[in-house]
Amino acid sequence: MGLFVEESQKVAAAYLEPRSRMNVQPQGGEEAKDMVQTLGQVAAQWMTDPARMMVAQATLSRQMMELWAGTMGRMAGGSAPEPEPAKTVDKRFAAPEWREMPGFDFLRQAYTITSEWATGLVDQADLDEDTRGRARFYLRQLTGALSPSNFLATNPELLRHTFEEGGENLVRGMRMLAEDIAAGKGELKIRQSDNTGHELGVNMAMTPGKVVYRNELMELIQYASSTPDVYRRPLLIVPPWINKFYVLDLNPAKSLVRWAVDQGLTVFVISWVNPDERHADKDFESYMREGIFAALGAIEQATGERDAAAAGYCVGGTLLAVTLAYMAIHGDARISSATFLTAQTDFRDAGDLKVFASEEQIAAVENQMRERGYLQGSKMANAFNMLRPNDLIWSYVVDNYLKGKAPMAFDLLTWNSDSTRMPAANHAFYLRNCYLENRLTKREMVLAGETLDLGRVTIPVYNLAAKEDHIAPAKSVFVGAKFFGGPMRYVLAGSGHIAGVVNPPSKPKYQYWSGPEVGDSYEAWLEAATETPGSWWPDWAAWLVEQAPEKISAREPGGGVLQPLCDAPGDYVRVQS
Repeated sequence: MGLFVEESQKVAAAYLEPRSRMNVQPQGGEEAKDMVQTLGQVAAQWMTDPARMMVAQATLSRQMMELWAGTMGRMAGGSAPEPEPAKTVDKRFAAPEWREMPGFDFLRQAYTITSEWATGLVDQADLDEDTRGRARFYLRQLTGALSPSNFLATNPELLRHTFEEGGENLVRGMRMLAEDIAAGKGELKIRQSDNTGHELGVNMAMTPGKVVYRNELMELIQYASSTPDVYRRPLLIVPPWINKFYVLDLNPAKSLVRWAVDQGLTVFVISWVNPDERHADKDFESYMREGIFAALGAIEQATGERDAAAAGYCVGGTLLAVTLAYMAIHGDARISSATFLTAQTDFRDAGDLKVFASEEQIAAVENQMRERGYLQGSKMANAFNMLRPNDLIWSYVVDNYLKGKAPMAFDLLTWNSDSTRMPAANHAFYLRNCYLENRLTKREMVLAGETLDLGRVTIPVYNLAAKEDHIAPAKSVFVGAKFFGGPMRYVLAGSGHIAGVVNPPSKPKYQYWSGPEVGDSYEAWLEAATETPGSWWPDWAAWLVEQAPEKISAREPGGGVLQPLCDAPGDYVRVQS
């Protein structure tokens, strides 16, 4: 207990010390306000119909009384209920004590009944779909936070663990909590992985290559050829700036970059700068000109080829689509085929992240960015974690700070914790033009004085969505695909935003669907599509080669024209937020 109190004092110090220097500003005010207003609309809808509300309350009361009667029966010697099938068990309540001990079984079931009842209130309320989506999101945050599994006194597994260790788990947990608050400079930065075992260029982001070009916004990496011959047309990959590029080069077994090189492609990847106050005025046009256009110029110098294929991942794909629409206006034909990886161009069904894109919240973010010149990396990291709160927040709270168990090393979570900042001008343009006003597919987005129209983009497009993607929902990607003016191959990968993309052929975990032309209905497309086991990567490589099958001798990074600046993965990727 003495050690626990001592570590608790360190937690308080880690929290208060930055605030004493006024380095930490309160966060989350607009989200909390929006949550209260949104859930208040749900309550108001039910209050306008008292009879319907009484039926709902009676339903909850009946379920709770039945649960109470069953629990009393068990405590009087009655038999326990049949165990649930393993596949339906909520992993938060997987420990046998949750069912074997009547009191804790009551807590578990009461929580489940109440959560499902509240979800039903949201689903049955007379709301527009945007409000209903926000209400569902906020309700998930509340129910996730209030789960009895999150508290020592109401979690039998934690109680047993604490008695077995004599409380040492809580001491270790408080020590980690203090360290994580200090790492977040006064805000909790939950550790999800042991990052000490991963090092860029050593066992992560280790595909051989050179940085052949650098400017204020990006470094351009050219990867060394691994085959005697390569395809003439080079490939430029435009990753998101919301995260770092090496999710596509985690390790040799998972690396899309290395696999593409091994197929005979000359691969270039943009590594965006981790911006600070010096980059405050870098906007979407800057990312187009100093990012994609600068990269195309360097690729032409390094390879002698003016004709390139391009692939954009997530918001990198959105930037690529915007750039292609601008290039089409000016007759710029340097990109001859485009691949979009879980990238949205239409944002009417933009998923849970749209919760953070109301006028009030965007205005609040703009005010924060105006003070610093950028959005802190932790802001977006927290938003992504909130999309799956039970998996990405509360499971680590329980394991780290209550069980005192440090997380294992996991390369994907190490990458996930390597957050990036975003320039004020760029992020404000993106939030307003895409999430708030959906201007691109309305032909209302203006960039560099030009009004953009995706219908003028007539090059072949390979458009990959992921079936369980909560960031760029598959239906949203499907709708956006209909606005392009050229040949479109829409492909649906299994799993989500990351695992659906990073699914190597050597160890495929998921399947993909393909076949039909993009029509009016995503559901009709999926019903008619052909399911193929394994990775989508070979299908994509075959599509790329079909566009440009000519081969030449292997290339060296820089091609003897651009002097390599340093080894891959470069310097910009190493800058921490």
